[in-house]
Amino acid sequence: MTTIGFIRHGSTEWNRLGKLQGQLDTDLTDEGREQARLLGLRLSQESWDGIVSSDLKRANETAHIISTLSGIPLLRTDKRLRERKYGLVEGTTVAEREERWGADWKLQDLGQESDSELWARWIELETEILNQHPSKKILLISHGGFIVQILRVLKLNQEEFLQNTSLTLLLRQRDQWELQLYNCLTHLQTTAEPTNGLKVNMTR
Repeated sequence: MTTIGFIRHGSTEWNRLGKLQGQLDTDLTDEGREQARLLGLRLSQESWDGIVSSDLKRANETAHIISTLSGIPLLRTDKRLRERKYGLVEGTTVAEREERWGADWKLQDLGQESDSELWARWIELETEILNQHPSKKILLISHGGFIVQILRVLKLNQEEFLQNTSLTLLLRQRDQWELQLYNCLTHLQTTAEPTNGLKVNMTR
């Protein structure tokens, strides 16, 4: 049974400013690097076989920090794990988008990657992972819009907003994925508060 651990990259300045990053290549902030460091320390206590990362800088740096601290090998970067392409709206805030294109900007053709295009690159990558890493545990470091869309199509999506460096676990059972953990942030806890992260048992 193959296990995938989806990780959203660490925080960036554009995350803080509310700008849509898409495939523009932004850097981690110091906060984002610290988030990745804490996740790397957490994962050093777990058993994983490898990391595959988006080639965008914010994900790739997250992957290198995690790999260095956890000892989990970084197998490669893969552009198929990139964030969804948002075209003309990349680099804008909600207010800027609505000012330029109106409240229905999502319904307009502004160069966005379609759901079917995003799904096609996932299916190609998923097939490779299942063939190359059967019964292995692989971490995929990617982006919020990409991960959420994959879960939505798999009918495993949740209402809770996907946070930076959150861990989401999918277990392959026969011919479908089972969602075991969503948006887990236990590595960022500093007090004895309830565990962040939704434990679920859903299949597609």
